[in-house]
Amino acid sequence: MTTRVLLADDQALLRGTFRLLIDSCEDLTVVAEAADGAEAVELTRTHQPDVVVMDIRMPGTDGLAATETICADPALASTRVLVLTTFENDEHVARALRAGASGFLGKHATTDALLDAIRTIAHGDSLLSPGATKSLITQFLAAPAPSYPTAPGIADLTNRELEVTKLAADGKSNDDIAAGLHLSVLTVRTHIQRAMTKLGARDRAQLVVIAYKNGLVAPPPTSGQA
Repeated sequence: MTTRVLLADDQALLRGTFRLLIDSCEDLTVVAEAADGAEAVELTRTHQPDVVVMDIRMPGTDGLAATETICADPALASTRVLVLTTFENDEHVARALRAGASGFLGKHATTDALLDAIRTIAHGDSLLSPGATKSLITQFLAAPAPSYPTAPGIADLTNRELEVTKLAADGKSNDDIAAGLHLSVLTVRTHIQRAMTKLGARDRAQLVVIAYKNGLVAPPPTSGQA
């Protein structure tokens, strides 16, 4: 099955380079290009891509605002957003994840890393580049965000689903979770999928956000704390 990709970046040359790279893969294809956030939202609604590769800094509506609009639209529930930017800092990572992005990758990443990121996100997993460390994510996702909805479905989680969700939020991969709980990777994926469904999470990244927002996982102590 071919993964359909929309490119959103204000640099035409960069979009062209990405298009050539993505279209060279048999399992990926570019369906549209946008030069700013507003156009990205419009074209996403028109083409319904599987993945939007979104730059942050664009004229007018920026990539983070566009990401929030796309992820908040029920009609685009199957579309995932990969935020791609030169500015890989704490604030951008936090805002991208809160906006609903499924992944965050710096523009310094290799071509193979970009292609792998698109595939990973298209399959419903989350992706954070090495610069988006676990401690950074836990710190910022644990900060108050009044606009973020609660997740009443937490009460519906089975003990195993709750356990697997906590481990996923703690940064464990499916392989790590499977080894630690003596389960198959397929079983772990099934528990995560069921937890996502019950909590209304569109993907693994949002599942992690919900876990932190609802206190299922506590952030590590910050500097100066015991």
